[in-house]
Amino acid sequence: MELIKELLSLFLETILDVLPIAAIIFGFQFLVIRKPIPHLKRVLIGLLYVLVGITLFLLGLEQALFPLGRLMAQQLTDPAFIHGAESVVGAFDWRDYFWVYLFAFAIGMSTTIAEPSLIAVAIKAEEVSGGTIGTWGLRIAVALGVAIGIALGTYRIVTGTPLHYYIMVGYVIVIVQTFFAPKLIVPLAYDSGGVTTSTVTVPLVAALGLGLAETVPGRSPLIDGFGLIAFASLFPIISVMAYAQISEFRSKREKKKRRREELRNSDRDRR
Repeated sequence: MELIKELLSLFLETILDVLPIAAIIFGFQFLVIRKPIPHLKRVLIGLLYVLVGITLFLLGLEQALFPLGRLMAQQLTDPAFIHGAESVVGAFDWRDYFWVYLFAFAIGMSTTIAEPSLIAVAIKAEEVSGGTIGTWGLRIAVALGVAIGIALGTYRIVTGTPLHYYIMVGYVIVIVQTFFAPKLIVPLAYDSGGVTTSTVTVPLVAALGLGLAETVPGRSPLIDGFGLIAFASLFPIISVMAYAQISEFRSKREKKKRRREELRNSDRDRR
């Protein structure tokens, strides 16, 4: 019974959230463009699907993803897990949290690969580029950036170092890369940082950060618990531009090899 009440409450909240968006779209269509919406019945059914889908997703977050993220953080930072059956009193070293970094890396990689918004962007990028940008190549590059970013973010929480140091250094790297990366990939790289912070990645990452800050001694959930999303947004920009730079370097090297082979063959023919 409580689950049904919670479901209805979330459904009403979702309607209130989506209503302004629908009002703007329909308002512009009828008042500014002054044309009827084609296939109106199909659009309204699709809107109902959106409302139901968002409601079920929010319920799933509260029932599963948020508790699961916090539970994993608590279990991985439990002194009994870190040092085995022996209970150790005193401060832990950052190296004691190896499994936390590994879990953060793995969860960042897997959730980003499964991110629907990233899949959509990768497919469109491949279509527009004529196959130059591969769907899986882009997805793996972005996922690798998110994984490294979240792992580094968990290290920051464990050590308690200020967030702005990492962010400032990261954006300096982005600015430098922007001058040297292929110009066609730069806008896509910047957009890649946004599509990663979506439906699948954010709940688990946010829960992991808050759970970690609650369980690591001397950390504040308010000060140290937030910031992982910033890492998840920043590092994909770096990884995608690095992926493009490496691809361009390899392409140039292959061209040089071909030219050398052609020159050698031409010299042999002359002889």
